[in-house]
Amino acid sequence: MQHFKTLSAYLDYLELPRPEHPMLSVFSATGDGFLPCPKESSPPITNDCYTISFKKIVKGDLSYGRTKYDFTNGALFFIAPRQVLQWDSSVVFEQKGFSINFHEDFLKGTELVHQIKKYGFFSYSANEALHLSPKEEKQMEAIVESIDVEYQNNHDEFSKDIIISQLGTLLKYANRFYERQFSNRKELSNELLEQFNQHLDEYFASGYLQVKGIPSIEQLAESLSVSQRYLSDTLKKETGKSSTEHLQLYLIDEAKNALLNPHKTVAEVAYELGFEYPPYFSRLFKKKEGISPTEYREKYRMN
Repeated sequence: MQHFKTLSAYLDYLELPRPEHPMLSVFSATGDGFLPCPKESSPPITNDCYTISFKKIVKGDLSYGRTKYDFTNGALFFIAPRQVLQWDSSVVFEQKGFSINFHEDFLKGTELVHQIKKYGFFSYSANEALHLSPKEEKQMEAIVESIDVEYQNNHDEFSKDIIISQLGTLLKYANRFYERQFSNRKELSNELLEQFNQHLDEYFASGYLQVKGIPSIEQLAESLSVSQRYLSDTLKKETGKSSTEHLQLYLIDEAKNALLNPHKTVAEVAYELGFEYPPYFSRLFKKKEGISPTEYREKYRMN
């Protein structure tokens, strides 16, 4: 798989204009303007850059990770360094919108280098992109226009700080709009939680816990056709608990039933639930319940 270490090399590969800044490029189509057309097709590639883009695809599919996405209605999507991109010649872009690309080193020495890692949407799949209302779209475009003005001007000692500040503002708005999107999609959130629990029920009933061990969040997310981060963020917004917490609570609930069998040792219950190390099971149980598995068993017997 081809990997691009610099922004210039990545844009050259895409057959797009070289950047005004070695670590930052801004393409913005306002009024009657159009975005430059990228390379017609590409096998899987990766690079060391962040991308924030708003665009529509007239027809065809853009593959992002393992997911294809239809951009017919237009969406804002985010790509982090070293994520896999792929598309073919069937993809036709509507050349409106904007695209900001910046090398990860552009953030070095700034607060944003730490803050950007907290935004989960850089780890979302393309089908989890942010759909903007017309009002939100205008807000984003206004910020990008300010970034573009600074980008096109002669760079001085203030330019980077100003652009970094504007990028930070854009990401904060994106975070707000994602929160709105989660809130407005409660039906989907509830459905995702039901599917999550149903998959765990099926996994447990099949005996996979003893054979394959506890499933990872990545495996669970893949089985639900969503990204790991999106699954956790959706469940967190809906229930206040992350996907990891839901998995742990499910295992503890099953453990409570198993511990009521006096013929099973705590270690046997741990192995039955897919824990490779019984002490870890005991620590997790006590953390969640406030008492050890043995104490829980004794408490039940006393009652």
